[in-house]
Amino acid sequence: MFKKIDEACAKPVVWSAYTADVLWTDSHIAKQMLAFHLNPELSLASRTAEFIGASVDWLISEFNLSAESKTLDFGCGPGLYTQRLKSKGVGTVVGLDFSQNSLEHAREQAKESKLDIEYHYGNYLEYSDARKFDLITLVMCDLCALNPEQRAMLLGKFKSLLASNGSIALDVYTTTRFAAQGESRNLEKNAMGGFWSAEEYWCLQSNFIYEPEMVTLDKYVIFEDSREWTVYNWLQHFDLEMLASELEPHGLEIKAKYSDLRGNPFEDGNEMALVISHK
Repeated sequence: MFKKIDEACAKPVVWSAYTADVLWTDSHIAKQMLAFHLNPELSLASRTAEFIGASVDWLISEFNLSAESKTLDFGCGPGLYTQRLKSKGVGTVVGLDFSQNSLEHAREQAKESKLDIEYHYGNYLEYSDARKFDLITLVMCDLCALNPEQRAMLLGKFKSLLASNGSIALDVYTTTRFAAQGESRNLEKNAMGGFWSAEEYWCLQSNFIYEPEMVTLDKYVIFEDSREWTVYNWLQHFDLEMLASELEPHGLEIKAKYSDLRGNPFEDGNEMALVISHK
């Protein structure tokens, strides 16, 4: 028992394990995530409905989106942004996600609303398309969950998919947020209201920080009667110089910065939103 607990509490090497897909492909957890997405009052899996509405209005205005525009939402979830974009007259609206559960909801909503939205299931790091897009979005700080190699792959993909005058709009966690993080451990039965399993379980949560890399890790070890499994939630934190250095090899650069994807003027905080385009 000592060895098992010791291993469960151990601090792994930074970016040494990847389990992000579990949140979206495990049938029980995917249902919990979809419920979080669809709760208009919560900002857990997605922003609040009020935020999303204001964000879509700003994106349409800022990038002059019209019936001739093409938009591509990486990690579209249940279509909270894509549905609003299409309903406001944007021409081609494409969403990508690897949660089958979320995409089924998005497709049902689009069908009910008679909105012609194109959804693709799969890992967005493997997506390819011959079309060029006027706006590519990546929201809820999704970039921060990817390791350096994955981020390089995604930025290269953005470059290839972006129209000559196109823009990328995304948000990231900041080094200000990182500075406020600490290390801790917590053991709880059926933690997060039964989020992790329909069966009874114990959850040992360990929070780690990686100082040089400005990365945090929430490590969840789930103990059920019949199995034991681990989920790693890594988050990269950025300053402008770090992000600019990752964009530069792909011929991309930061054009503007904001506090969030509603276009609010930049102020130092836990997150920042960026507009990126070709150099």
